[in-house]
Amino acid sequence: MAVKDYVLEKRKYVIGAIALIIVLLYTFRLYDLQILSDNYKNSADSNAFLKKTQYPARGSIYDRNGNLLVFNQPAYDISIIPREIANLDTLDLCNTLRITPEYFVKRMADMRDRRLNPGYSRYTHQVFMTQLSAEEIGIFQEKLFKYPGFYINRRTVRQYSFNSAAHMLGDIGEVSKKEIEADEYYVSGDYIGKLGLERSYEKFLRGEKGVEVLLRDAHGRIQGRYMDGAEDIKPVAGKNLITGLDIELQLLAEKLLQNKLGSVVAIEPSTGEILCMVSAPSYDPSIMVGRQRGANHLELSKDPKKPLFNRALMSATPPGSTFKTAQGLIFLQEDIIDVNTTFPCHNGFVYPGARRVGCHPHGSPIPFIPSLSTSCNAYYCWGFLRMINNKTKYGTPDKALNKWRDYMVNMGFGYPLGVDIPGEKRGLIPNGNYYDDIYKGRWNAFTIMSLAIGQGEVLLTPIQIANLAATIGNRGHFITPHLVKEVENDTLASVYTTKRYTGVDTQYYDYVVEGMRGAVIGSPYGSTCRGANIPGIEVCGKTGTAQNRGKDHSIFMGFAPMENPKIAICVYIENGGFGATWAVPTGALLIEQYLNGSIAPERAAKIDYISNANLIPYEYQKQ
Repeated sequence: MAVKDYVLEKRKYVIGAIALIIVLLYTFRLYDLQILSDNYKNSADSNAFLKKTQYPARGSIYDRNGNLLVFNQPAYDISIIPREIANLDTLDLCNTLRITPEYFVKRMADMRDRRLNPGYSRYTHQVFMTQLSAEEIGIFQEKLFKYPGFYINRRTVRQYSFNSAAHMLGDIGEVSKKEIEADEYYVSGDYIGKLGLERSYEKFLRGEKGVEVLLRDAHGRIQGRYMDGAEDIKPVAGKNLITGLDIELQLLAEKLLQNKLGSVVAIEPSTGEILCMVSAPSYDPSIMVGRQRGANHLELSKDPKKPLFNRALMSATPPGSTFKTAQGLIFLQEDIIDVNTTFPCHNGFVYPGARRVGCHPHGSPIPFIPSLSTSCNAYYCWGFLRMINNKTKYGTPDKALNKWRDYMVNMGFGYPLGVDIPGEKRGLIPNGNYYDDIYKGRWNAFTIMSLAIGQGEVLLTPIQIANLAATIGNRGHFITPHLVKEVENDTLASVYTTKRYTGVDTQYYDYVVEGMRGAVIGSPYGSTCRGANIPGIEVCGKTGTAQNRGKDHSIFMGFAPMENPKIAICVYIENGGFGATWAVPTGALLIEQYLNGSIAPERAAKIDYISNANLIPYEYQKQ
């Protein structure tokens, strides 16, 4: 073959290869446009169809008696399809919507920023403004023909029947980028539960979106529903929630905690349903609705009294003498004491070479049941000393303390209980390693004696103290406290129906119950809860006074009736002084309200007396 023929033959293959590559490139590009990418399909569909998202009605929330707490009211969003916007009179649009041109420019730029709006497409609806009122949207609708590419979408926002229970009910807000990435259900501009039940039960409350398919003509004008709605998908409304809350009890508890820092938690012992949960100060839940939500949230976050802080779940503080009930149960179960064991109290715990722990005057020596009625500090210091320094039974103090801690954990302390709203804190129940790290292994019962009376490093939340009362009322078990009683056409998680046992025998709880009843009706040795004595109701109670850098905290824990209790309660009033001063009468009124449905006339004046008392420290009041 001649050289010239060889070169021509080789060139033929090169040209063929180039042609093949070009064909492959075009083929891949067509595959990418039509199969891999939605842009081509969206562009083609948008010329013929307009798919409008139909938002479902969010589920409503009720209290245990059928009172409507949270429902929906109409609101409107404005969305745009960027590709359709043409010859827009920006200034007229801004005047109509009462926004500035600067806001318009920034909103459009943010919308196109895929970091802020991952779902951006020129061919699909993008949210421009949200939560406009009927009056605002009415003005805009009159001029809608002047703004091609702009659309009105009907939505709903939350409405509240009562200015109450903000921390429990929660609120909804516009979905964040992170939330969009975590769940494909959401697109920019959607709403999602941010706090409380709205967040915990979001997937039940939100429902399922629908789609309305509208037909366009060649000029993009809407001609009606495509195939008479045959391709439409109807939205499915969210499920309603029935809570265990008693709104009348909730309102009274909030009134009693006016001008105070503190919390109230009430539980139905037999079910674990939360009857009321108050954190004071609180706020009006309706201010967290609409376009001012962000500004109002910022304002609340700056308040030094921390109204956004749910003290009932998040405030881990010393439980004071309410903790003695748990201590006594462990001592009895571990054979450290029996019900007849007596200890001396010389106005406190006195031991040679050890730090004295003070106490108030009462009979001495004192056995177990009246030690609870009188809240004797010395009794529980002696019992704690016997357990932690018991080398025969436990070997070393750290092993004894670890045994003690295991019981405490079984009682619901040291870890979150698992309440069905976010933010619950664990508190603190220290173990041997905790003190080994601090004291390098050189410690004993005297070193940590403050634990005996619910002080020192031990920390509980108010809901854990209320749950302790429920556990005692049940004689040794509890069901995880929860707000939701029933989800429409669904079942609760098994954790909210399963009994959790403490490992302490029922007979020992009977002794504790007797001691708590004696605290209310009196005993020969003295008592601390006489203010909780309600005629016709067998109340069992225990006071607590938790030491504080300022004025002590006032605590009451109790349940009623004595047999088959219907309510267990914790009242925790910061800077309230002795437990009997403010917490006891507050708890008594709430127990009476729940069990009798009203307050007897002779005690009604106490409501105003307590609610008008301002116990907020001066440094907060002057802010």
